[in-house]
Amino acid sequence: MQSTGEIVRRAWKAGVVIPAFNVPYLPMIEPVIRAVADQDSFALVETARLEWLKFESGSPAAVMAEFLHWHDPAHVRLHLDHVPVVDEDGQQVDYLSIIEEAIRLGYHSVMIDGSRLDLEGNIAATRQVVERAHLAGIPCEAELGAVLGHEAGPLPPYEELFTSGKGFTDVEEAARFVQETGCDWLSVAIGNVHGAISAVLKDQKKVEARLNLEHLKRLAQVTGVPLVLHGGSGIRQEYLRAAVREGIAKINISTEIRQAYERAWRETGSQAAAQEAVYERTCWLIRDCLGVAGSRVWLNVEEESDESAGD
Repeated sequence: MQSTGEIVRRAWKAGVVIPAFNVPYLPMIEPVIRAVADQDSFALVETARLEWLKFESGSPAAVMAEFLHWHDPAHVRLHLDHVPVVDEDGQQVDYLSIIEEAIRLGYHSVMIDGSRLDLEGNIAATRQVVERAHLAGIPCEAELGAVLGHEAGPLPPYEELFTSGKGFTDVEEAARFVQETGCDWLSVAIGNVHGAISAVLKDQKKVEARLNLEHLKRLAQVTGVPLVLHGGSGIRQEYLRAAVREGIAKINISTEIRQAYERAWRETGSQAAAQEAVYERTCWLIRDCLGVAGSRVWLNVEEESDESAGD
């Protein structure tokens, strides 16, 4: 099976983005994969630590088991998203054991999030994980800067955040970080924010974030690796497509499809209806918002019969 790292680098060089869909509920996996296949696109299905602790995806093993039930290696791969060193509640996390478990399970790529550490600490933690991922033959994503939104309570006023550049990925630090860690992909903060996950805020409309494209351009120039945009839900299409032209190769999307699932479930009490809502929204995101229907062919991802999880 073609490596996920190779496919993402191919997308980056071709100016094609790979959407990555978070699945906080296990029944979301089937409609996401069906939508990606029906659009003949290529995408990552991904799960973050907070989604099995604060939602209902269960565990890395539970996500892998459900993923393998529907796995289509020509169209989707499984990514371990956000495993923080320090989580959104300020708690230390045994991040290495989580990432090592995912590697044993056969995840196709992993992410270490040391963004709440100082630069030296983030570099050290990321280098540890990169070494383990590369020994297993898979890529490692890291984060530098503060993509806010998962913390308890409301965000500060968005315009204040954007204008001040608070939390934006520092260009000089990014160059050093990539060189010293060897990370394959870098998640950057350029005005993007995560969707809220607290019980009080998770159903609210997400902030319509903007992106500082000039800052992104500078980051792309100094890092020389595919860049990742977290918090892709709710950002206007023109910003998303411009960001791809400036070096974003992967866009994480969660709130758009999570809220579609939760809304349909509340209104109908039907899992099938909730799954159909996810399918329709995922198709729209791939086809109309990101314009990557047919990307499997553009990226030369071959149709394969191998159903194994290995990379």
